[in-house]
Amino acid sequence: MDRGHQPVLLEEAIAALMVSADGTYVDGTFGRGGHSARILDALSPQGALLALDQDPTAAPAAKQLIEKDPRFQFSAVNFRALAECVAPGTLQGVLLDLGVSSPQLDNPARGFSFSHDGPLDMRMNPDAGQSAASWLAQVSEVELAGVLREFGEERFSRRIAAAIVRERAIAPIERTARLAEIVSEANPKWEHHKHPATRSFQAIRLYVNGELDALREVLESAVLALAPGGRLVVISFHSLEDRIVKRFIREAVRGERIPPGVPIQYEAQRGSLRQIGKAVIPSASEVAENPRARSAIMRVAERLS
Repeated sequence: MDRGHQPVLLEEAIAALMVSADGTYVDGTFGRGGHSARILDALSPQGALLALDQDPTAAPAAKQLIEKDPRFQFSAVNFRALAECVAPGTLQGVLLDLGVSSPQLDNPARGFSFSHDGPLDMRMNPDAGQSAASWLAQVSEVELAGVLREFGEERFSRRIAAAIVRERAIAPIERTARLAEIVSEANPKWEHHKHPATRSFQAIRLYVNGELDALREVLESAVLALAPGGRLVVISFHSLEDRIVKRFIREAVRGERIPPGVPIQYEAQRGSLRQIGKAVIPSASEVAENPRARSAIMRVAERLS
């Protein structure tokens, strides 16, 4: 496990997740194994943990855990493949720690950060899909503006899209520093304590990786995979992710809406989840120790019978 990476809300997540030490759990975002290591600490000899991660750089840390702990298994897939990895109704818990990890952000070669110059890649799995540079080279100005607005909530999406299209005609945009400079110059109103390229980088990353669609898919799969009493624990890092999680849990709690007057059994009206507590945010001390935790929010739900 990479000790340089600090999992966010670690103890809170494990406390919410672990309903049975003998159970089977899934860590859908293995990263460098911080959450997985703590889950294994909390498991009995009869417990089991399956970790998923599409990033090839997660495999070495997973291999170390596999070699020393027979309760641990790893699959190098996007968490949207959860339903293909486990049987329905067999899990006591699913943990999802969304977004980009510190090792990904801090590696300039991955192209996630505007703080470090590197190739403009942004793929969670560099061996699959289209890089951010390739997508920016051919996307239309209208589509680009839409992505910046929808996935980055960028107020100046049209201005920024126009600047990117104008600059790529001069020379290909292949480095993070150049993209950050173009976006910054096109952004007329910089937010306090936020880099002017933050929203655009977020939008492009989310779109290139299909992250929000993958999140919707894994939430559906997680409910089906959980046994009664099993827990779904999700840590989000921005409003778009959290909005999806919050809405999903609310609708799963409410259950299927039946038109008035339709005769139904009570069981058909029941939801599939119940919400556990309120949203959890990091403590002031955790944020002071790990500033990247400041935007985290954790939501927990439990599978009903």
